[in-house]
Amino acid sequence: MSALKSFAKSRPQVLILEPDLAVLDYLRLTLGDRYALNLFSEEKSLLDRLEQSDEPDILLLALYANRDPLPLLSQIRGARPNLPVIVLSCSADLRDLEKVIRLGVRAVVMKPFVGTDVEETIEEHLVSPERKSSGVDSPREIPLNETHSFVRSSKRMRDLESQASLVARADIPILILGESGTGKEILALYTHKMSSRSQNTFLKVNCAAVPADLLESELFGYEQGAFTGAVKTKPGKFEICTGGTIFLDEIGEMPAILQAKLLQVLQDGTFSRLGSRSPMKVDVRVIAATNINMKEAMANKSFREDLYYRLNGFTLNIPPLRERQDEIPVLAEYFMRKGARRYDREALPFSQRLMEAFAAHHWPGNLRELENVVNRYLVLGDERAILDELAPTASQMQAGMVGEPANGAGLKALVKNLKGGAEAAAIAQVLEGTGWNRKAAASDLQISYKALLYKIKQYDLSPQDRV
Repeated sequence: MSALKSFAKSRPQVLILEPDLAVLDYLRLTLGDRYALNLFSEEKSLLDRLEQSDEPDILLLALYANRDPLPLLSQIRGARPNLPVIVLSCSADLRDLEKVIRLGVRAVVMKPFVGTDVEETIEEHLVSPERKSSGVDSPREIPLNETHSFVRSSKRMRDLESQASLVARADIPILILGESGTGKEILALYTHKMSSRSQNTFLKVNCAAVPADLLESELFGYEQGAFTGAVKTKPGKFEICTGGTIFLDEIGEMPAILQAKLLQVLQDGTFSRLGSRSPMKVDVRVIAATNINMKEAMANKSFREDLYYRLNGFTLNIPPLRERQDEIPVLAEYFMRKGARRYDREALPFSQRLMEAFAAHHWPGNLRELENVVNRYLVLGDERAILDELAPTASQMQAGMVGEPANGAGLKALVKNLKGGAEAAAIAQVLEGTGWNRKAAASDLQISYKALLYKIKQYDLSPQDRV
């Protein structure tokens, strides 16, 4: 008997709330040999169980039909803040989706269950005792296409992955926020792949890279004769992308006149080509991204408040690399494998000294900077050169961090100086990586050429600088 108890205790503890007794019995037969199950058909019994001292590993929660899930989820989150929750649902549309996700829902498994959907979802979101105690998450690499993968190994990014996977099913607009180089396009592509539109087109438009006078025709197309040089009708990206997902990167740089036209598309799915009065109907999911402060942009009247709230069906915030440094080894290895395939070279190992330098670096350019550094190491094969490259940047930024703010300037000025130093370092890093090809650097930084020239002048950068 003691051996049986020990075996049961060693298995993951899975709680299931399912009011349908037939479904509950099915889950008992399906999962009982693999997990230690606690089955409930009533909410009160589940909540009483959550008050007990031992910590369950995961909860499967079948939501009651025509009932607001938020009160129950709030009670569950209050009793067990870190308990992963998987929802069993007959509908892909969850009310108050953002609140539901924030309250701990990691995934939704649709009824009727197909194959091993339930078991696979449980395994994906289970946290082992070792990972619980160490705070380290298992690395995960999800291929998205021939050249890109979604890679993560921290709890924070696992939670972001779960949020993106869940909100992908709701088919609402998404706004992705994060510093330049954090991987906003990768997260947008991952969200598309997890949505019902995954078999259709995914198109990216960089609103900062296309001149303002061309962006309208790029997005919405034009009729023959609409302007000089329009010798034939051309469909825009929204037409091409119908049924799929359009990713509007650097949405904060979109001109005001186009913001109004985009708002109309989001409201009723209609627009007119340039030079046409006939409205067209499209079915496109919009994912937008920016690295600017949107609240400041709205306060400055450079971005429409009504468009912001229409785009912001759900917000995904990507943390900078310096806030998830435990992922650097995993990401560096991934970029090394990717670069080796791209340049047809043998992958190089990372010494402990090089990894320590990676860990000490501030990474103002985030993942893009890390990939560039790894590629330079792969091509040059010179660890010393990479160490020398990272050292001045780290020391200069460290000097900026300990510097005294101007008299009376206080914390606000110090933070502003730090941000400026980080931005200057990121821009200098990319310029060096492109051999000071300003157009290529502007493209890599995803800002306009004019904006880059302004930044170079603002920070007094030159090819001799090692910022």
